[in-house]
Amino acid sequence: MHREGHYGMALLVYAPVAAIMLALGYARLTLLGGAVVVGGAMIPDLDQRVPGIAHRGPTHTVWFALAVGIGAGTIGGLLGWQRGPLAALGTGLFGVFVGTLTVGAHLLADVLTPTGIRPFAPVRDDRYTFDIAKAANPIANYALLAAGVVASGAALVVGAWI
Repeated sequence: MHREGHYGMALLVYAPVAAIMLALGYARLTLLGGAVVVGGAMIPDLDQRVPGIAHRGPTHTVWFALAVGIGAGTIGGLLGWQRGPLAALGTGLFGVFVGTLTVGAHLLADVLTPTGIRPFAPVRDDRYTFDIAKAANPIANYALLAAGVVASGAALVVGAWI
């Protein structure tokens, strides 16, 4: 998928999380998590700018998703530390979840394409694809973006209503 599709998938997968977080009263943390998921939606595609790293290679694996999650969790823990150790633990765990979800959403969007991904490489070489639309398909990319925007809007309504 292209940028629009990845942004849409990020919004789509984060929408249920946002609804729950809003319902629990964590509006600022919900917004921050959404900014991380959408802002980091293209992180795995940085492999296209790094010589020697194949596109849809190591940055398109669950291992990379976990590494980004650990990095985001560390930052979250440090940010939460000013409110005490329990807050640091909570924001750290939320950071791990959101960071992992950021890359996971990207992988989910790429698995929709015929090329697919090898999410467990180098442990397993299985390729996964739903072969729904080519990455460059503008209809698929904008449909994902629209679905993500609609889901986010619904999350705001549901989260505020509950």
